[in-house]
Amino acid sequence: MSTYREIVGKKIKKVSSDPSSGIDGEMWYNSTTGTLRGPAIVEAWSSGAPLVAARSSGAGFGISTAAVYAGGQTSPGPMGSDTFEYNGSGWATGGALNTARNEMGGITAGILTAGLVFGGSTGPGWTGTNATEEYNGTAWTSVNNLATTVSFMGGSGIQTAAFSAGGRTPSNTNNSQEYDGTNWSNGNNINSTRQSMAGMGTQTAGIIAGGEGPGGGTNSTETYDGTNWTAAPNLGTARYRLAGSGSASTACLVFGGRYNPPAADKTQAESFDGTSWTEKADLSTATQQLSGNRGTSSSAIAAGGLAPSYTAATEEWNSSTNTIIAAAWASGNSMNTARAYVHGCGLQTAALAVSGFNGTVQNLTEEYDGTSWTESGDMGTSRYNVAALGVQTAALSCGGRTPPPDAGQTTVEQYNGSSWTSAPSLNNARTYLSGVGTVTAGLVAMGANPRSTASNHVEEYNGTAWSEQTNMSTARWRGAASGIQTSAAYMGGTEPSASNKTEEYDGSSWTTGGVLGATSYFQGSSTNTPGSDSALNFGGAPNTVTATEGYDGTAWSTRPGLGTGREALGGAGTSPAALAFGGRNPGYIANTEEFTPATETVNIEDFATS
Repeated sequence: MSTYREIVGKKIKKVSSDPSSGIDGEMWYNSTTGTLRGPAIVEAWSSGAPLVAARSSGAGFGISTAAVYAGGQTSPGPMGSDTFEYNGSGWATGGALNTARNEMGGITAGILTAGLVFGGSTGPGWTGTNATEEYNGTAWTSVNNLATTVSFMGGSGIQTAAFSAGGRTPSNTNNSQEYDGTNWSNGNNINSTRQSMAGMGTQTAGIIAGGEGPGGGTNSTETYDGTNWTAAPNLGTARYRLAGSGSASTACLVFGGRYNPPAADKTQAESFDGTSWTEKADLSTATQQLSGNRGTSSSAIAAGGLAPSYTAATEEWNSSTNTIIAAAWASGNSMNTARAYVHGCGLQTAALAVSGFNGTVQNLTEEYDGTSWTESGDMGTSRYNVAALGVQTAALSCGGRTPPPDAGQTTVEQYNGSSWTSAPSLNNARTYLSGVGTVTAGLVAMGANPRSTASNHVEEYNGTAWSEQTNMSTARWRGAASGIQTSAAYMGGTEPSASNKTEEYDGSSWTTGGVLGATSYFQGSSTNTPGSDSALNFGGAPNTVTATEGYDGTAWSTRPGLGTGREALGGAGTSPAALAFGGRNPGYIANTEEFTPATETVNIEDFATS
């Protein structure tokens, strides 16, 4: 028998207290507790950021930090052509398919920059297509068609060497096909005629599992050597419309699905080591017609599906020595006064909420210490839809409106941590504007005057006076902002029509930034981020959404949604530690939510000795 030192190349250390983390598979003996300790494998699903839009029956490929979801069905009718890309934190919109479709294999072939989708259905019921498309990470290109039109097949491989197995034509088929990067050709048939199975592995070491045969769900598994299909050990749970992950037939994972009869969606996950299937931790929600990714058996993504309605949910599977806590919004204590059109600044643990409207125009100020809200000195002028900027002990409240009349104001007040005093006025009266920065280096932009006439005015503050700067490219109002005076991002809002645009300011000029995944106005944002390369945008109109998106300076991608959908809310904090409060849904609310990013910690456990 090999010793620990022979396997790891190190001795087991004797220590009086545990190290802060276990690395390189290291183990140690804790002389204080008398235990042998070290990092232990944790296998679990955790919630990920949702797809940009809910859908089922799409195709997935890639790895867990660079995955793709393509096509699918958005409701009982329309087929989707959208592509969503996952960066390990959230989903963003990619290039559109040339052929909108659903009922593709739950996993198809390739990686984000070299992907492949094929077959499927272009209409309700079964309207089969043989269309094949390749993805380069930006756009899809139509290439040679499948040899046989099929949908709901199992498929896997890479862009230049893929396979398709079984499926629907429209009846169940035992067809098998191979792609060599240019052409498709029919191969030897699979042994068990079926559709809606999971396909994994490579063209010369492939595997299909589960599916729907003449009698309903099956637990049948077959492996492929590039020529022949061979029966392999059965799944523990028979099912169809399941998904899978794994670039090798001897190391793969399947999850979700449906069994019939009796009809029931499944949460079960199972892994295969080339010899047998082993049950793993379940998905949190029973889901069918979901998508997997090519990934591995230790790192996988489950996205979309029916649960039982169309869902945008994403779950991440990890088998490692790290315990992963997913990013999430958590409820905090409510504001003292419910209101909407409230604005904020500061940090998650030291935030400021000012003004608002709840049937009456407010001059209220509340401070948040990371636990609770405390009322502080009122503003001198009651108003709402102001721009708030700065920190909890040194802030500005700029512009806004107090109807009637239906016009913006130039009023500015400065807060010192307890009371407000008058400050130099803006040059341009407006409401629905947004601000970032500090009381000695502030920035306000966009807005409206009167309230339905969009503005592109920009002003900077140096602690003494406001000066007009280069106008924004697009006049807009009711948007949000994040950053500092010399590096800011302004996003969303209303032009004459609703917008998903971002503009970035470098202290002198404006450039076009990334596009929000969804139109957003009356939203909240992380106001006190260090620059334009980091921001969180959350909630908003239309439809009082829960949607949250993060910005990396180039592109927006989804994040876990708010617990309470709302519009006209206030925001504060940084992108990894944001704060949302107040708003309307449809009545005025006082709810507070705190955003926490995903964390990983090494899982340390005791090991038995003998």
